[in-house]
Parts: sequence; C-alpha cells; structure tokens
Amino acid sequence: MPAFPDPVLEPPIGETPDAADFLAAAIRWHFSPETGSPFWLDRAATLDFDPVHDVRSFADLRRFPNVVDELRTVPVQDLIPRGYGRNTPVSGVYESGGTTGSPKRLVFLADWWDRVIDWAMRDMDARGHPYGVNWLTLVPSGPQLFGDWTAELVRRRGGVRFCINMDPRWVKRMIGAGESAVTDRYVDHLVAQSAHVLRSQDIGVLVCTPPLLERLCREDELVELINAKVRLIVWGGARMDPDTRRFLRTDVFPGIELYGYYGNVTMLGTTIERPGLSDDGRCVYDTFSPHITLEVVDPETRLPVAYGERGQVIVHHVSRSMLLPNNSERDLAVRVEPPPGRLGDSVADITSMAAFAGTTVIEGVY
Repeated sequence: MPAFPDPVLEPPIGETPDAADFLAAAIRWHFSPETGSPFWLDRAATLDFDPVHDVRSFADLRRFPNVVDELRTVPVQDLIPRGYGRNTPVSGVYESGGTTGSPKRLVFLADWWDRVIDWAMRDMDARGHPYGVNWLTLVPSGPQLFGDWTAELVRRRGGVRFCINMDPRWVKRMIGAGESAVTDRYVDHLVAQSAHVLRSQDIGVLVCTPPLLERLCREDELVELINAKVRLIVWGGARMDPDTRRFLRTDVFPGIELYGYYGNVTMLGTTIERPGLSDDGRCVYDTFSPHITLEVVDPETRLPVAYGERGQVIVHHVSRSMLLPNNSERDLAVRVEPPPGRLGDSVADITSMAAFAGTTVIEGVY
C-alpha cells in the first residue's frame, strides 16, 4: 500500500513552508527503508554522514555527492520511492540533451508532473496568457521534456498543438564534426515546416528555442505572420543574450509578450522569467520553491557569490517523488535575490561554460 508523506512535503502551490520542517520531512521520506527509493537507500551506506540527523538546512544539501552522472545508467525503477507502493503512475521518462556525454535519464511520477504543471499554469494565468488558441511548437519531443511539457500546457489551455519536431543531438553531432552546411540545411528544413503552418493556420502561441526564433526572424514574411497572428512567444531550451532579447521585444515583436523558461530534466522542471521586467534589463528567472532551488557559487571555492556577481549554478531538487541535490550545472549566471518568501537564489544572464566535465559544450539549436 502507498505510504502518506508528511503534509509539509507538499505545501499549497505558492506557499513556502518552514525550510527546516520541509527538508526534514523530505529526508525522512527518501531515507526511510519503507518509503525511500532503492537508489538512495543503497547510496546511504556510502555517505560519510547520516542524512536524517546531519541535513538540517538547504546549505547541508551540499554534503551530498553530485550523482547526476549515475543517471546515465541507473534503472529508472530504482529511482521511484517505495512509499508510492506498486504500480506507481508514471507520466514519462525523460532524458538530458546529451551535451556532455550519454544522456541522463529521469522518471517523472504522475503526482509530480501534475504539481509542476499546475505551478506553470498558475503563472500563465496570473499573466493573462490566452486560453483556446492554437500553438506552434518548435521543440524536441521524444525523450526530451520540453515537447511533452508544451503538449500538456496546450491540453490544459485548449486549442490545438501544431508540432515541428527536431533532433538536437543530431545537430550537436554535426556541429561537433564541423558539418555546418548539414546543420544549416536541417535548420532550413525546420523553418520551412514552420512557415507552412504559420501561413495556413491560426497560431496564437509560438514555442521556440532562441536559435530557431532568430532564424525565423531572417524572413520578413514570417516576421509579419507572427506579428499578425501570435499573442505569446514562449522561448527556452537554449540561452538568449540580453541584446537579442531587447531587440526582439522592442523592434521585431513589439506587440507580443516574450516569456522565457530556463530549465532541464535534472531540475525535473524549470524556472520562469520574472514578470514585469523591462525590455532593456536582465532576464531574471525565479524557481518553483521549495522543490527546485538554485545556488550561484564560485566554481573554485564552491561558496556562494554575492548578489549581482556571476558564478556557477547549483540545483537542488527536493520533492516527494525525487531527491536530486547538489547538481552542478554547466551554466554560469548572475545571482539575484529571490522574491519574498522563496528559498534559494534567482538567476539572470545565463551563459554556458565553454567546457564542462572535460567536454566542450555545444548548444546547437537546443
């Protein structure tokens, strides 16, 4: 039979519980033999500390090893906490983009999927984003999270989703091999498919990665179609520099809201662009606290940098469905104060490291 966690572990969305109480409940859940996952119960024996007694604050999450590289080979069933019981509802298994090696793989349990999508829906509602319009999505499907994420938002908000699929791993492979001509032809192929949909269908929301959005902007006809039809552009999956963001918002699409995501599968979700930002200011991202929290640290000392300074992004995911602390991202960001009541840092001006884990970082189109 399923076990029931401490209610503090699943607070109402938008409310942040006492950090110590929340963390204590999560650690008890993930390291109790009756409720923890095989992965963490086995791993507990290798730790040089006792999580139940020694993890008292979010700062203590840094004591955990970064285990994300193990997710390349761990059986996904071993990641599911025993407290869910048998026949645990699973929404999907998603993979990282494989930028630094073979993909990492994570299971999204149905209750977490509903919770993080509810959070995203609430944010869209607060901004007055439309219901009942059609979406055009130029994002990966298959093992990547972004495709199913947007599909679920479309399902809940109504309308029809027109999907242009892409294979970001193939693009990265071609860029790494110096096959720029092949990459350009592939991007032209994606743009041509998108153009056909924009010409023939009523599209209210466009979801796109920054490299592909910039490529769409090279064609005056497509810019005119987007300005005439689209009410919201959702972007994510790759970085957008401040100059490009300002130019798109003020010169190319002045009447359309640009709405940014920064996230990945090892967050088990995303962060969302802060509302009310100016066109020429930093693009600040806020987290789904207390479940997804960020730290911005000096890459050498691993100590937090001051607000306004740049450092490496560290991600902690803490929920009933998953514990994934102390994940060193391949991203650099400016540390920003979070909104009142949120745990962890907000971040701005995301850039990728030139190399990470001994591998050159190639972003490509995603």
